[in-house]
Amino acid sequence: MGIRLCVSLCLAFAAFGAFLSASPGPGASAQATAKSTSTQRMGSGLPIPRFASLRSDEVNVRTGPNTRYPIDWVFKRKAMPVEIVAEYENWRKIRDWQGASGWVHQSLLSGKRSFIVPAKAASLHKTPAASAEVVAKLEPEVVGEIRSCVGDWCRVKVPTTSGWIERTSMWGVYKSEPIN
Repeated sequence: MGIRLCVSLCLAFAAFGAFLSASPGPGASAQATAKSTSTQRMGSGLPIPRFASLRSDEVNVRTGPNTRYPIDWVFKRKAMPVEIVAEYENWRKIRDWQGASGWVHQSLLSGKRSFIVPAKAASLHKTPAASAEVVAKLEPEVVGEIRSCVGDWCRVKVPTTSGWIERTSMWGVYKSEPIN
């Protein structure tokens, strides 16, 4: 019993000594410390929050950033816009247009910009003006592609047509965000 205790204590002290010799001391340069931490990627480095869209017709949303976490629900709609609100390694915490959030693997997201009409029907105009001809009425939960945004208007494409919609009539773009 005494030998086992000595071996355990000796191994513990050896590990602690190795840790101390590998750690930067009081005289270590801040540059060396910054360099070692900058190589540890915690995400993409892109701005948070930001919008993305679902790449697949079936996307598992988990309670945490790993496959070990349980699936909370499954998205069943490709191109649905989501807002990325946090990152951890290759995982993104997303929020949908109804406010539900969870974690998805980054490979299930696309940088293509899309939108959804949230609560009430929205008018799709021929040109970016409220007085312009209405080319379609978009019902709630219609999803489409954002082509560009200028001022209060975005040029969008839905399966049957394209036109201009007011930013306030859709979810998937920030108030003053330019999209080219």
